[in-house]
Parts: sequence; structure tokens; C-alpha cells
Amino acid sequence: MKWWTFLSLAMLAACATTATPQAPAPRWSIVVHGGAGVIERSGMTSELEAQYRAAMNRALTTGGDILERGGSSLDAIQAVISEMEEDPLFNAGRGAVFAADGTNQLDSSIMDGRTRAAGAVAGATRTRHPIQLARRVMEQSPHVMLMGQGAEEFARSQGLEEVPNSYFFTERRWQQLEAELRRRGLPIPPRPEGAPPPPQSWNMDGIDDHQFGTVGVVAYDTHGNIAAGTSTGGTTAKRWGRIGDAPIIGAGTYAQNGVCGVSATGTGEFFIRVGVARDICARIEFQHMSAQEAADTVIAEVGATTNTAGATGDGGVIVMDGRGHAAWAFNTPGMYRATLSAGGQPVVQIFADE
Repeated sequence: MKWWTFLSLAMLAACATTATPQAPAPRWSIVVHGGAGVIERSGMTSELEAQYRAAMNRALTTGGDILERGGSSLDAIQAVISEMEEDPLFNAGRGAVFAADGTNQLDSSIMDGRTRAAGAVAGATRTRHPIQLARRVMEQSPHVMLMGQGAEEFARSQGLEEVPNSYFFTERRWQQLEAELRRRGLPIPPRPEGAPPPPQSWNMDGIDDHQFGTVGVVAYDTHGNIAAGTSTGGTTAKRWGRIGDAPIIGAGTYAQNGVCGVSATGTGEFFIRVGVARDICARIEFQHMSAQEAADTVIAEVGATTNTAGATGDGGVIVMDGRGHAAWAFNTPGMYRATLSAGGQPVVQIFADE
């Protein structure tokens, strides 16, 4: 045997003995977030904590049941986010925050990792489930993103359920709007037509608007397909048609089979500038980082990014690698997050120290 052949065999043997074996891929898996922000035990009652944990468990059950039956990752994402858009705990759909003009303006996106087709909507005001509209944009239009009135016209052409804007109203979010507008010295708009009458009194204790209740899901189905989706009402008292990262493919949402899927939550301006979702996937694909390492690295970059006012980016991500292994990262005191894989037990966490 020639010396270089012996050396090559020896090197291969060394690699074989030192390589870390990959965990086996699950048949299916799902990871969900319900927003990140100032979420601390000291500021949350046990009753509210129980409600959030129950909501995250429901999301896992809804998505897990679809995936266990062999359903697609896209179907699981649409079902879970549609459910969360109905839950006033979250800043999406019914329970979304208000813009400065007193309307709810909803953003959503979805991406199919198999084909890298994507659909997104921004500033929707009447479509009951923005995630369903985003999927129709992906599958039934030649476009990726529609906004405002055009998005609503397309929704009607697709027969999607339409509701008055007051359908999305919650007293909690209205009180947050009034408080934020007073803080900024801006006028408070009239209470929305069709909203319930104002309460005699309202306790704002424990309601912290530095919570980003954006919802998102990444799923890996039994066919090995990854998809990701995100839905949000944006930020309280947003003005001038502001759009965050949630409907922007590559910033708030991204999916690519064999590589990863990502959904983000946080201060969207920073996530747009960093290109968070695509950056995470690129690090996995080209730098061969694990999902956890890529997520940690990019969220650290978000946290080091400043705006003209000197504020830094805050928020988090959920990530699924190309083999269905979930990860998450955030730079805030908490993030509503949960994951489940075939044959496994659900994991639901809220606070940073879990």
C-alpha cells in the first residue's frame, strides 16, 4: 500500500470516529411562535399564563393532527395560523393592534419550501383570515405580495370570508392605542363603528404593549416538505401605511426544502434590514451551521443593529432545519413558543429561563 493511500484511509477513519452523528429525522414536526417581547413572570398572572400555554398547546394539536394524517406542511400552517388569528391573545386577526387611525391593518405571508413559491398581503382590513389570503396569492395569482384595497379585491374574487373591520376589535388593544397616542401627543380617533361600547373602567395593569403577539409556524411534513407562515397586526399606533417584516419574504418568513424554514417576530424594521429569515437559511446552507447556531448568530446581529433614535432590534425566530429539527432564538425576556414532532411530547415555553 502506497503511503498516501494509507494516509488517506487513516484520515477517513479519524473523521469517521470523531464525526458527530445527526439526530434521525422525525416523520413530521412543527414549531410555533406567538410573539416575543417583555414577557416576564412578574408581569403575568397565573391565569393569563395558563391561557397562553393552552393556546400554544392547541396550535400544536391542530397542526400535529394534520401532519400525522399525512397532510401537507402548507395545510398545517394555514390551519394553525387561522386558529391563532381568531384568538384575541395574539396580535393577529381578531386581537390585532390598532393603527393610529383606529383601524386594524393586517399583514401575512406563507412560503412553500418545495417550490419556493410565496404569497403575502399587507394592510388588509376586511379579510377574516389574512393567512388564507396570502396562500391564495401564492397559488392563484402571478404575484407574491398584494396590499391594501387591491388585496381585498383579490380576496373577494377568491370568495374568502369578509368581515367589517370592527370584527378584529378588542378592548385591550384599543386601550393600548389610546395610551400610546397620548404618549406621543397624537389625536385619538373615534371608537370604531360596530365596536362594543366603552367599559365603565379599564385596568391597564399587566398590559405591556412591548409584547409582539405576531404568530408564526414552520412545519415539516411526512413528504419532507418544509413551509413557513407568519401573521400580524403590526405595531400599535403605526402610521403612513407602515409595513413590517411579517409579509416580506426573506425577512419575516422563508422556507427552502432541505435547508430550513423560518418565521420571525419582533421590531420589523430591524428584521427587514438584516434580512433575518433568508440570512438564517443561507448560514445553514452555505456555512453549514446548525439551525440553533444560525438562529443565535442572526438574532445577535439584530440586537446589535441600531436605528436613528439609537434603539436596538428586539424579537425572535423559530427555525426548522432541512431534516425537521426545530430551534428558536430571541433577545427579549420571553417568547411564546412551542414544538412537537411525531411520536414526541409537546414542548411549550414562554419565559427566557425555561
